[in-house]
Amino acid sequence: MGAEGRKQYVMLGNRPVLAHTLLAFERCDTIEEIFLVIPSGDDPLCKKEILDPLKPKKPIHLVAGGATRQESVYNGLKAIDSRFDLVVIHDGVRPFVKIDQIAECVRVAEKYGGCILALATGDTVKTVDEHDRVVVTMKRNMIRMAQTPQAFYYNLILGAHMAAQKEAYVGTDDAELVELCGEVVKVIPGDPYNIKITTSEDFKLAEAILTCREQ
Repeated sequence: MGAEGRKQYVMLGNRPVLAHTLLAFERCDTIEEIFLVIPSGDDPLCKKEILDPLKPKKPIHLVAGGATRQESVYNGLKAIDSRFDLVVIHDGVRPFVKIDQIAECVRVAEKYGGCILALATGDTVKTVDEHDRVVVTMKRNMIRMAQTPQAFYYNLILGAHMAAQKEAYVGTDDAELVELCGEVVKVIPGDPYNIKITTSEDFKLAEAILTCREQ
């Protein structure tokens, strides 16, 4: 983003981005414990800048991440060590996730095995080849833009990650790994404000969203 330090620790309003995200899960009654996967060596910084000011009531376990997002999720799953039947995976830099959407994602996953938030697209989507030539125009009513949280039964998502690891396959999200195992992933409506902060433009949008919410 062009900012100093990691984007999850950048101040958004009166607290870091990651603190906003954690608050949603802290306030969601469906969530019992939080396994926070952070870069290796960030424990002291995270405790000082995020956890100590937040004073969470739920247990928050710090887990060292891997070289990729997929490796980091797998590390988090291993840290859980079958303590819970169902898990919710969320991007730490999606600070505007709604509490009721977390709960609904869990409720639907309990019924179907897996559930994700996703948005319908109002744009026409094209599939192109390596030379940027259109191959096919996708049916817009069949397209969804995946978000997090994504909820799954623990053994299901752990097995999917282990299978991907065995095949050296890297997916774009956790749901894809479950899909490749032939399992059902249910989709529920996402939220256009549930943005993932990746660029400086995303951060400006996040500041605008926060300002509107605080008015």
